[in-house]
Amino acid sequence: MSKKVAVYGMLVALAFLLSYVETLIPFSFAIQGIKLGLANLVVITALYCVGERGAFAVSMVRIVLTGLTFTSLSVMLYSLGGGLLSFFCMVLAKRFTSFGITGVSVLGGVTHNLGQLLVAVFVVHTGSLLYYFPALLAAGTVAGALIGLLGRMVTERLRPFLQQGV
Repeated sequence: MSKKVAVYGMLVALAFLLSYVETLIPFSFAIQGIKLGLANLVVITALYCVGERGAFAVSMVRIVLTGLTFTSLSVMLYSLGGGLLSFFCMVLAKRFTSFGITGVSVLGGVTHNLGQLLVAVFVVHTGSLLYYFPALLAAGTVAGALIGLLGRMVTERLRPFLQQGV
């Protein structure tokens, strides 16, 4: 039990740290909110190494901690919308398709952007924001592929260690 707590604590800490690092990287895209999603590297690794429940806990704790520490409650709302949708889509893709880690990550990147966009449409009360989706689709695909490729490499190396007794 103590090993499980230590593993989850390290995963949350690493995701939290990567979220912070991402706030330090200046991006100047035409569309607000496009990011690499570095913390999703930890979530995808957790999904394949410690399972769905553990990965969900890591993802949600990271979103709340990041929201309370580096951003605002409104940004946390967008992150929760994107995080929940992307997590459940990644779990379904992992269970029921032949997607590899990279494919699951791409789906996660795209649906994370879609989830945030849907929250924005709900908050602002206008469907015109959906015009951003093609750009967000492209950004989510590229970022998801990069995170997925890294995630596959990290998962291959960490899986033997993280699955022992967790």
